[in-house]
Amino acid sequence: MDATQIARVADLLLVAQHAVALTGAGISTPSGIPDFRSGQAGLWKQHDPMVVASLAGFRASPQTFFGWFRGLARQMVEAEPNAAHYALATLEARGLLHSIITQNIDLLHTRAGSQQVYELHGCIRQLTCMRCFKQFPAAPFLKAYLDDPTMSVLTCPTPGCAGQGILKPDVILFGEQLPARVLAAAQREIRQCDLLVVAGSSLEVYPAADLPRRALAQGASLVIINREPTYYDQHARLVLRGDLVEVLPQLVSAVEARQAW
Repeated sequence: MDATQIARVADLLLVAQHAVALTGAGISTPSGIPDFRSGQAGLWKQHDPMVVASLAGFRASPQTFFGWFRGLARQMVEAEPNAAHYALATLEARGLLHSIITQNIDLLHTRAGSQQVYELHGCIRQLTCMRCFKQFPAAPFLKAYLDDPTMSVLTCPTPGCAGQGILKPDVILFGEQLPARVLAAAQREIRQCDLLVVAGSSLEVYPAADLPRRALAQGASLVIINREPTYYDQHARLVLRGDLVEVLPQLVSAVEARQAW
């Protein structure tokens, strides 16, 4: 990676008043979590998303969803934050990054120490009963589900449901609206930002893909760090190609060197 490019991003961070990061699947693939769409690791290579991961599909056949979800859930539970996650947490701790808006559901930003994280597509932190709408911490249910290969669905333990309610992970499925409060908060961050750093997102999935447009429209600088080209590259102040687990720690080092001057 060109050190000059990284230095220029570091300079932008140091003068920004309200820098925000937008992250996608590319920041978590080094932790072993596959991208839903790209390459041979894409989770839709052998599955129709409208069957296994849509809200209508979940309601019609939760067993099909949980049969598909088992492998992904195990990967997320066993994954550890990588150097890119920790680098963004360090930038936030140093007061140079105000928040992270993420399309990921894996909780790795929070586990790396980031405090202000907006999870646009939900997360695996909680489960919600589709019958009584009570919410539960996901960890004990996921452990039982992963430990018992015969468990076909997760059911609500409340007496009123008596095992009749199906627990759905609080992740956004196809055909489901994004969480309104989180989306509104993310859009507020974009309105306030003067620098948006996109890390590991193809910027193809809306409404997340509209956030760079909003940032540019109100005068913010745009930096894109991604392995592959995106639609917004031509509009970005800087575009860096490379592995995020290398680029983002180098960016932290560049910032720290300048702050030490």
